[in-house]
Amino acid sequence: MNAGKSAPPQNLTIIIIEDNRYVREAMHAVLQSAAGFEVLGAFESCELAFATDKIADCDAVLMDIGLPGMSGIDGVRYLNARYPDLAIIMCTVYDDDENIFDALCAGAVGYLLKKVAPEDLLKAIRDAVGGGSPMTPNIARKVIKHFQKPATTHLNQDDELTEREIEVLHLLAHGKSYAAIGGELFLSVDGVRYHIRHIYEKLQVNSRTQAIAKGLKERLIQPPR
Repeated sequence: MNAGKSAPPQNLTIIIIEDNRYVREAMHAVLQSAAGFEVLGAFESCELAFATDKIADCDAVLMDIGLPGMSGIDGVRYLNARYPDLAIIMCTVYDDDENIFDALCAGAVGYLLKKVAPEDLLKAIRDAVGGGSPMTPNIARKVIKHFQKPATTHLNQDDELTEREIEVLHLLAHGKSYAAIGGELFLSVDGVRYHIRHIYEKLQVNSRTQAIAKGLKERLIQPPR
């Protein structure tokens, strides 16, 4: 009798986006041979991955940064806007502050270097799908050190953001639309645009991504979680 018998746990389903064939095949082999994991597809570019319907069925994406065509960071931004619950983990050779914070701002929940050991890769995917933020230790150290530095600002006093502008920037960093920001802060969409225009002017930037990156570097806001 099967009554009362629990169903076997489902595999975690993964998409790999990595342009280096040997790295891509190595990741595929590690994941496909591990109990509890299933690779739905391995692609050399975001464009090829996004042209399939497999993204909607996966639990996590392993994403490189230096990809042909759309960059990995732009790929994260694209996925985060469409699948906000998807666990996206960067797996890259880049360990500089700019790429780390740009990836986290775009919506990545983890950041690993490609030299990660197979067992650590498997653990990181489980952690990310379970709600964690796995990072290679030296990447985590960089993030911690950034926020342990004494709070300093390079802005002139006249260019300091107001409390409301910081609230708007914080919500921008969490991927909120103008309408959603207005709803949370009881502002009209035109009012949100007004504040964002002043944020851009004060931070001397021209885009949402630049504003978020500078807000993080100036420690005006915390990275999204």
